Amino acid sequence: MNKRDNEIQISTLLGKGTVVEGDFSAKGSARIDGVVNGDVTIEQVLIVGATGSIMGNVSAKAVVIGGEVIGNVEAPEKAELTETAKVIGDITTAVIVIDEHAVFQGKCDMNQASPDKKVKARAVRSERKSAKAAIVEALKEVEAANREDAAGAEE
Repeated sequence: MNKRDNEIQISTLLGKGTVVEGDFSAKGSARIDGVVNGDVTIEQVLIVGATGSIMGNVSAKAVVIGGEVIGNVEAPEKAELTETAKVIGDITTAVIVIDEHAVFQGKCDMNQASPDKKVKARAVRSERKSAKAAIVEALKEVEAANREDAAGAEE
């Protein structure tokens, strides 16, 4: 893979000082250095520059966030939060990179479980015991194993 394969072709640019009131969408990749007060939908890669701000949900194939996003982020391929990023909302992605000093408040769903696995996970969680109960049970198992070992040694 050569260097050009990794370059992003930006087809839409919202410069610093630009304010969009309402939802914003673009084909291709886009960079936002201004403010969007609404949901943002981009077909390819979205870059939110350090001066960029989005007050709404974000949907793009991949995102690189250096500014502020107050809303949920859906990026099926990758989400990257640079050291100047501030994201308040949930992120759904396959790969996440969070630089030191980035702010992220929310939950991250990395699309690792199939729906069947999620149902099983909920069932397992509902059967979980408290930590104290689990320790007590483990100690009883150890004591029983020690008694069996001692009985075997006496024979």
